[in-house]
Amino acid sequence: MLRPSGILDYAASLDLRVALFERLDAGQKQLTVDLSRLRLLDCAAADTLLRAQLEAQERGGALRAPGASDLVLDVLEIIGAAKQLRAYDDPPPGSPPVAESDPDEAGNDPPSQWTTVNELLRQAAAMDRGDPRRGALRERAIEHSLPLADRLARRFHGMGESPADLSQVAALGLMKAIDGFDPDYGTDFGGYATPTIVGELKRYFRDKGWGVHVPRRLQELRIEINRVRDTLGQRLGRSPTPKDVAEHLGVDEEQILEALVASSAYRPVSLFAPLGGDDDAGTLADVLGDDDRDIDGVEFRQAIKPLIARLPERERRILSLRFYGNRTQAQIAADLGISQMHVSRLLSRTLEGLRRALLDG
Repeated sequence: MLRPSGILDYAASLDLRVALFERLDAGQKQLTVDLSRLRLLDCAAADTLLRAQLEAQERGGALRAPGASDLVLDVLEIIGAAKQLRAYDDPPPGSPPVAESDPDEAGNDPPSQWTTVNELLRQAAAMDRGDPRRGALRERAIEHSLPLADRLARRFHGMGESPADLSQVAALGLMKAIDGFDPDYGTDFGGYATPTIVGELKRYFRDKGWGVHVPRRLQELRIEINRVRDTLGQRLGRSPTPKDVAEHLGVDEEQILEALVASSAYRPVSLFAPLGGDDDAGTLADVLGDDDRDIDGVEFRQAIKPLIARLPERERRILSLRFYGNRTQAQIAADLGISQMHVSRLLSRTLEGLRRALLDG
C-alpha cells in the first residue's frame, strides 16, 4: 500500500508512477493508494493512477485509491475518476488522520493559503479551452477566492453605494483576475488578484457612482483635495482655504473651486426630497421656478417701445384699440369716422413698418 501525503503534483506523480509499476513488475496485483493524507492532486497524478489501474487489470489485478476528501475528491469528480478509483471508500485500516500528518515528512513546506487556487488554475491552464474540465476547475477556483472579493468589497462600504452592488463588482474583478492570472510566473494568486479587484471597485466609483457626469480630471483632483485637506489642516492649525490647497497641489485656485463644486454632483439631491420632517412640507420640486413663456418677448417689447412712440397719433390709437382694447376693425372705423378698408390699410402699413424697423436694428 502506498500512502502519499501533502500535494501530489506533476513532479510527485512521476515518483508515484515508478513506485506503482515497480510493484506490478514485482508481481503484486492488488494495489492500494491511500489518499487520506493528500491535500491536493493534479490531473497528471490522477492520470497516473488511472494508467496504473488499467495496467493492473490487464495483469489480472486491481488498483483502488480510497480515502479521498475535500479538493482531492473534487478533482477526481471533475475528471470523472472518483468512482472508478473507488475514492469514496473509507481509508484503509491503520491510516493516520490527516491532522497528524507532518509537513516535513512529505518534504514540503506548509503551503500558503493560495496553494489550492494556484494549483487549480495551473491545472486549468494546462487544458484545452474546449475541455469541460477546464471550466469546472475555474469555477472551483472562483468559489475558493470569493471570500477575498467580499473582504475587499467591505472596505468600500458606507461610501454611498449598495453593498450588494459592490460585492458584484468585486466578483467581476475576481473573474478578471482568474482569467488573467499566469501560474507560470510563480506568484500567489492572492497577490495578483487583490490589486485587480480593488482597481475594479475604484473604476466603478469613478465611472458609475457619479449621479452627474463629471470629467475625470475633476474626479481625480477631488480625490487629491480630500487627501491633502487633513494634512494641511494639521499644519496650518485651521481649515485650509481653496488657495491653500491650490498652492499645495500646484494648481490654479479656479481648478480647486471647480472640483469642489463638482463634488456635489456625486450624489445629487432628489427633486422629490421632502423639505422638512412634515409630510405636508412639500418637495424641492414644489418651490423651483418654471420657464417663463414670455421671456423671449422681453427684448422685442423693449425695442418696439421707442418705435411706437414715433408713430403719428392716429396710427398709435389704432394699434392701442386693436391690440390692447381688443376692438374689431369695424369698431375702430366707427370710432375714428373712417372706413373699415382704410383702417385695414393703415394697420397693415404700420405693422410692416415696425417689422422692418426691428429687423434693421
